[in-house]
Amino acid sequence: MSPTRGAAAPPAPPAPGRPDPSRVGRFGALAGWAHRHRWAALLLWVAVLAAVTVGAQAAGSAYKNDFSLPGTDSQAATDLYAKHGSAQAGDSVEIVLKDDRGLDARRAAVEAMLAEVKGLPGVAEVRSPYADASAVSRDGTIGYATVTLDGKAEAVPKKDVLAIVDTAQRAAADGLRVELGGDAVRGAEDKGSPTAELAGIVAAVIILGLLFGSLIAAAVPLITALFAVGSALGLIVLASRVFTVADFIPPITMLVGLGVGIDYALLIFYRYRQELTAGAEPGEAGRKALDAAGRTVFFAGCTVIIALLGLVALGLGSLRGVALALALTVLTTMGASLVLLPALLAFFGRRIQRHVLRHATKNEAKGKAEGRRWRALAGAVQRRPLSALLVSVLALLALSAPALGMRLGFADAGNDPGTTTTRRAYDLLAEGFGPGFNGPLVVLAQGDEAAGRAVRAGLTEVDGIAAASPALPSDDGALSTVIVYPTTAPQAEGTTDLVHRLRDDVAPELERATGADVLVGGATAASQDFADTVAKRLPLFVAVVVGLSSLLLLLVFRSVLIPVKAALLNLLSIASALGAMTLVFQHGLFGVRPGPIEAFLPVLIFAIVFGLSMDYEVFLISRIHEEWERTKDHSLAVREGLASTGKVITAAGIIMIVVFGAFMLSADRMLQQFGLGLAVAILVDALVIRCLIVPAVLRLLGERAWWMPAPLARRLPRVALERPADA
Repeated sequence: MSPTRGAAAPPAPPAPGRPDPSRVGRFGALAGWAHRHRWAALLLWVAVLAAVTVGAQAAGSAYKNDFSLPGTDSQAATDLYAKHGSAQAGDSVEIVLKDDRGLDARRAAVEAMLAEVKGLPGVAEVRSPYADASAVSRDGTIGYATVTLDGKAEAVPKKDVLAIVDTAQRAAADGLRVELGGDAVRGAEDKGSPTAELAGIVAAVIILGLLFGSLIAAAVPLITALFAVGSALGLIVLASRVFTVADFIPPITMLVGLGVGIDYALLIFYRYRQELTAGAEPGEAGRKALDAAGRTVFFAGCTVIIALLGLVALGLGSLRGVALALALTVLTTMGASLVLLPALLAFFGRRIQRHVLRHATKNEAKGKAEGRRWRALAGAVQRRPLSALLVSVLALLALSAPALGMRLGFADAGNDPGTTTTRRAYDLLAEGFGPGFNGPLVVLAQGDEAAGRAVRAGLTEVDGIAAASPALPSDDGALSTVIVYPTTAPQAEGTTDLVHRLRDDVAPELERATGADVLVGGATAASQDFADTVAKRLPLFVAVVVGLSSLLLLLVFRSVLIPVKAALLNLLSIASALGAMTLVFQHGLFGVRPGPIEAFLPVLIFAIVFGLSMDYEVFLISRIHEEWERTKDHSLAVREGLASTGKVITAAGIIMIVVFGAFMLSADRMLQQFGLGLAVAILVDALVIRCLIVPAVLRLLGERAWWMPAPLARRLPRVALERPADA
């Protein structure tokens, strides 16, 4: 019997084993608050953005690159230099000179310039090319002066380094070329305009517009992401006053925040559109969307943060700041998606509803069912699951294979654009003295001057060393420093082998012969120490991230096999990304100048991609689990889960790919590697793993996918992500 008009119909009791539809979860309640108090929610975020922006501008940034590595030879050498008052405690800048008529003819002008440089702030010592015959090429046309700074390159203010550059280059005239090299100069050079960030935003707008066919619908996720990124950038500037935050973080934060912010907002917004299509009013649709997709976003965001904070397990100071900055970014994007997005939906809900219903009516008239193509794809995979699994996995393993030969290191000036002074200085040094002069090793002998001279004599007989400077004593005479120039370029495997051979074989022999303690340091050796440290600690990092993330999945889905599957597939997508990076940047595919992979990028990409992969994993599996709980038909649950999420996962993945791919427009090699790695990982994850491999694996597992031992099930707390679609 129908209820009489004006009488409230009693609520239907919930089906056995299903949540009560009348109950509203915490995220639904949060959406309800944001809907009712939309102005307060919007003004809250405006106030947050304004406060952190004003605070950041008032405080100013204090970015600092910390590449110290306690316990390594290079760090021990640096500490000893500082303790004994050696000028070699600081990094150096090379002023490279070339005149085809010979440098002797320009001596007066060069020495006047060097005298001016010596009086500049940040300069500890200047060694003229005329004071050392080895600092001039055999034909007398190329030479270099060494400017020793009063600290490490990352600690010297950029304005002081730029003053050295400007002062030196003013001497260039009448056929005299003056170029400058060194890490300090590389760090101080202008990195260009924010092309990558702008390209990422434009691409995201275009894709969102094509996806939704409505300017307002496209703008809502983008506005949410921009608010989150703006707030995150301000917070990172403030955090740099307290913590060590590297100066390369802002562009990474901008694009990661933009990609993740749009990703989270899109997952919620797409569920909101589905609820509107099902007949819900805008306020109710917002609550249901947050109750379902909002839970997924919260869980996925927590997983990303856990993965990023796993970088702390590496014990590397420079990466702790990266972890903090990106964790703050993910936290703000998650908060904006859960509070600001529902408020924006409250403002534009009616207009979005009209557009969604009009679009649904057109599709219904044409006989187009929502998700029919994804349902058909899932059905095709389920008919031949083993074939789909084997082909996909073998293709990804082939892409991953080059990563087995990945060589970690750091790009040097040889990878800089040809328009930079550092690249021109690099080429001049290689032309005049050989490639090894661009990456000298600093050998420290802790003993008297006689021991220093003996160490220098022994080094000149070592294969792989082109030249060695005279032993330079420290202020107190307790140390002697020998600058060693390899026969190979800084990035070459021969230089890496030389560092290890000097430490493992040559140094012990010299110590026995001279009685002095011998250490091998310098920027080139420190880069190798960093790469070796990352490689050594990587297994612990992977174990921490995979273990904690798998534990969370175990709690949410109450399944043993789902977390195992997720971990293995996430590792496969990361391996594919590293393989692609190795092919392009290490082996020089597509004409890229070959070189090592930046030492910290594999762990950084691992942390970000592992967390982002969990976004799609949780979003897809939670919807499949939702259908499984509703129907107890495993095959149907997989098909409907993919039909409901395939479009949004693909769209979110494409947006992430173009946003991260925008890094490729940067002139910075590190950002190019970072962008390629993230773009390939998301491409593999969203299009191959989630749409092909996951349905195939779940079809092969069948109902065993949801198995958990009864004793374990009784002891684990219950954590629910999904609510029924009609809740």
